[in-house]
Amino acid sequence: MTRTARGARTPFQQATLLVGAVFLLVGVLGFIPGITTDYDTMTFASHDSGAQLMGLFQVSILHNLVHLAFGVAGLAMARTAPAARMFLLVGGAVYLVLWLYGLIIDHHSSANFVPLNNADDWLHFALGLGMITLGVLLTRRTTVTK
Repeated sequence: MTRTARGARTPFQQATLLVGAVFLLVGVLGFIPGITTDYDTMTFASHDSGAQLMGLFQVSILHNLVHLAFGVAGLAMARTAPAARMFLLVGGAVYLVLWLYGLIIDHHSSANFVPLNNADDWLHFALGLGMITLGVLLTRRTTVTK
């Protein structure tokens, strides 16, 4: 689970770099008016934030900062294969917990401080499942026969 050759990255590291970069991109896009609709209604952290990334995913300043932090963590953890795998597995578990949280809480209550809507909930499910799947499937080593 280390680099295969000098300068080469393992599949864990490549996947973590990609996932981290996507999180960074989403975090930045959440702060761009036009890509984020109703930008002027964005709050720091509240279910009252009316801003939506691409008109679909409810966001707030906190929500965007979490995406940015997750992206930075992904890029940093991609340095080593064990850390990259941990990012995929633990990060995926965090997103599955966030999915469950979003299903359990009332989206119109103060418990929805992130904030989350139904689109966020199901995206978090897909992200969690996808990250864990990458963390498990990329563990399998293939042998090259000549």
